Amino acid sequence: MTQTSTAIIGAGIGGIATAVRLAVRGQRVVVFEAQESFGGKMHQLELPGGYRFDGGPSLFTLPHLVDELFELAGRNPADYFRYQRLDPITEYFFADGTRVTAWADAEKFAREVEEKLGVPAADVRAFLARSGRAYDATAGTFLQKSLHKAGTYLSPDVLKALAALPQLGLTSTMHQRHEAAFPDDPRLVQLFDRFATYNGSDPYQAPATLSMIPHLEHGIGAFYPEGGIYAIAQSLVRLAEELGVEFRYNEPVREITTKNGRVTGLRTDQNTYQFGQVVSNMDVVPTYRHLLPTQPAPERTLSQPRSSSALIFYWGVARRFPELGVHNIFFSEDYKREFEAIFQQQTISPDPTVYVNITSGHTPTDAPEGHENWFVMVNVPHDQGQDWPALVAQTRAAVLRRVGQALGTDIGPLIRAEHVWDPPGIAARTSSFGGALYGSSSNNTLAAFLRHPNFSRRLKGLYFCGGSVHPGGGIPLCLLSASIVSDLID
Repeated sequence: MTQTSTAIIGAGIGGIATAVRLAVRGQRVVVFEAQESFGGKMHQLELPGGYRFDGGPSLFTLPHLVDELFELAGRNPADYFRYQRLDPITEYFFADGTRVTAWADAEKFAREVEEKLGVPAADVRAFLARSGRAYDATAGTFLQKSLHKAGTYLSPDVLKALAALPQLGLTSTMHQRHEAAFPDDPRLVQLFDRFATYNGSDPYQAPATLSMIPHLEHGIGAFYPEGGIYAIAQSLVRLAEELGVEFRYNEPVREITTKNGRVTGLRTDQNTYQFGQVVSNMDVVPTYRHLLPTQPAPERTLSQPRSSSALIFYWGVARRFPELGVHNIFFSEDYKREFEAIFQQQTISPDPTVYVNITSGHTPTDAPEGHENWFVMVNVPHDQGQDWPALVAQTRAAVLRRVGQALGTDIGPLIRAEHVWDPPGIAARTSSFGGALYGSSSNNTLAAFLRHPNFSRRLKGLYFCGGSVHPGGGIPLCLLSASIVSDLID
């Protein structure tokens, strides 16, 4: 390997996208992956009986960030990857029996809320418009650039963001903002509070700035890729390989080698390799603790509170439920209690909110005819040594109770295949510290906007992408981290 080569640690979506961007710019790129295949959290799972599941992420927003990678390479995105806008986006089931459909059209959604919850449609429209203005004013600075480089603050986008600061709610919480917007209906407050979970945070602690997140769905749209979320990783790996990127699977990195204040390459069990740059798509905590054990670590950043994790049940269900869509939320009765359990007591509420993702309605081959593939997720704390077998059993019963009550059906006897993924399992497969899905939480302003930078201040040639660093977790933000890293290297 020559000194102009770049090594990427981890074939998650951030690492794959970084590889594509660097290869387009003429870099020689090698991706080292500990698992047998690519995707990281974005893997797929197949269970006996003909059930296929997306293993991790299930929501797709900002699809232009994927299209952009193909366009940079001079390719037609549609030749590799296709998707459709979802309508409706989500079916919401409240504990009191109320059901609300989140339509893609903001006006239609506002009328739905007025009809089902009694909240004036004008109030919903005003809230969504405010969310959109906040996103438009800040995304160019807070999401698309490094906040740790002085040059960022000389950009015209910064003036736009600064002008919006008084409206961003840096001193109040998401819940407080939503409660002020909809004081007469706690159900709608709960609906918008749930967007805090998009980056593993607590709406009762996270800054009101994150109230811009609903704009991603209600202003821009939610989408479904043909073949499921895994198809995103598949298509980008195909592109990367066409551009000459080398993927080395089953080859975990043991150490990032350094000399005189800069990286020199990395070491695996197979060999020691020399590279001019190293990009870690691995969680920053194990990157420092395991791959850079002799280097000083940014302890303050690494000690930030972790995001939530997930407990996922993959169920093959021997029946179709036409009242369910791709995305379905079954809310708990007491949301505050649920988040206190996760972030203060480090356990799972006995009455958790349940998310059910079903792709077989759009991809029939994901389940046998007349059956469905249920990806059932509950937000839980990251692993700190809890009694997970007991918590899994307790939560499984609670999920069956909550969903069964809403649908008027006993779900348990319909389950024909099952697999469980808990925080220790997530940590083991993805090297996410404690199984935290998004690195640190955004439960304070500092953590929300000053995550670990995309580069090392101490070691030249060391960069970071993925969900544990700026700008955060989730598919769109991981793709943006790749863009930031490639610009920094360039």
